[in-house]
Amino acid sequence: MNVELVTKEDLQELESRLLAAIKKLVPMEGQGASKKWLKSNEVRKLLKISPGTLQNLRINGTLSFTRIGSLIYYKQDDIDKLLEGGLQ
Repeated sequence: MNVELVTKEDLQELESRLLAAIKKLVPMEGQGASKKWLKSNEVRKLLKISPGTLQNLRINGTLSFTRIGSLIYYKQDDIDKLLEGGLQ
């Protein structure tokens, strides 16, 4: 049996790598006009829907999403397709 110890430095390095990967996926606020991912409140404002309606769109599979921690993100492309009536 091989036992490896994980140090604080190992965990800090992992945290740094994970944060860098997340930052590549989710643009920070104010980074250009065209965002790749939108937060729930942005989607609700754009679609003019309630939190419950947005939840129903997630539940019934109409709108795909990605959860990172407690935040939910939606692809701008999927929102555009939904607005055009092409997302099933």
